[in-house]
Amino acid sequence: MAVATVIEAIRSTLDEALEADERAFILGEDVEAGGVFRVTEGLKAKHPAQVLDTPLAESSIIGVAIGAAHYGLRPIAEIQFADFIHAGFDQLCSEASRWCYRTKGDSWLPMVVRAPWGGGVHGGQHHSQSIEAFYAHLPGIKVVAPAFPADYRSLLKAAIADPNPVLFLEHKRTYRLIKQEMIGAPAETVLGRARVTRQGRDLTILAYGLMLIESLAAAETLAAEGIDCSVVDLLTLQPLDVETILESVRTTGKALIVHEDTLTGGLGGEIAALIAEHAFEFLDAPVRRLAAPDIPAMPYHHAMEAFFMPDRDKIAKAARDLAAY
Repeated sequence: MAVATVIEAIRSTLDEALEADERAFILGEDVEAGGVFRVTEGLKAKHPAQVLDTPLAESSIIGVAIGAAHYGLRPIAEIQFADFIHAGFDQLCSEASRWCYRTKGDSWLPMVVRAPWGGGVHGGQHHSQSIEAFYAHLPGIKVVAPAFPADYRSLLKAAIADPNPVLFLEHKRTYRLIKQEMIGAPAETVLGRARVTRQGRDLTILAYGLMLIESLAAAETLAAEGIDCSVVDLLTLQPLDVETILESVRTTGKALIVHEDTLTGGLGGEIAALIAEHAFEFLDAPVRRLAAPDIPAMPYHHAMEAFFMPDRDKIAKAARDLAAY
């Protein structure tokens, strides 16, 4: 494919994975019909034995994936909305994340859990959650959150091939919004690496998912004002690419961390701590976080949703303040 949306990049990757390995299979709610976002559309017809509908029971979906992976299969579980994954939290926390550790590396668990996450689609409180901080807290699970189609494609391949459990987060706002020329596009192929998407000298913006897209747009606005920003796409949230983060911050001397999860307990706090611990002497200003306010859930009304979510204008304002410090 020449130009692809995020959905097209994911679908083609899943198609190729099922074709290449008969052990691979997709399971989830309504995946045979394509799923609620039509990501798996057409895959049941091409791979009838490898695309399986399940009941509406996330704990069972994840539990079946754990058992299948233990017995040598390559399950790719779909959670219809990331908001629903908490029903399977105990399976991920108490079983999947500890599998390799408790067997001293004698047994691996090659499974992927795909989950559409994030706001910006007027989904309200039950269809807009940012769940990444909960699961990035589990050392035995890798957490991936790309932004561009080429990275979705390459990192989904890497996730399926990985012997560890991987939570693969797909920002639903990017599904059809973000398109990319795939031929020659930069793409990270290894889990655990970040990428400097834009080089700058004045400050570093660290982001992922939709906020990476918004941060790049803010950086272009700021460039016209004479503020030159580096933008780092974290890509993998567990494990973080600490060296790339620190190298960029040491170069610019200022760091702005952006995520749409709530501020308190969000991933930005961990990143800020890493910078303070390992790059303090290079800082020319306090580390700044821009995140959603600490309210229980995404509001339904579009104006309140806009208030809740960081965007390019809010990022640009925060970066201006940081640059002027």
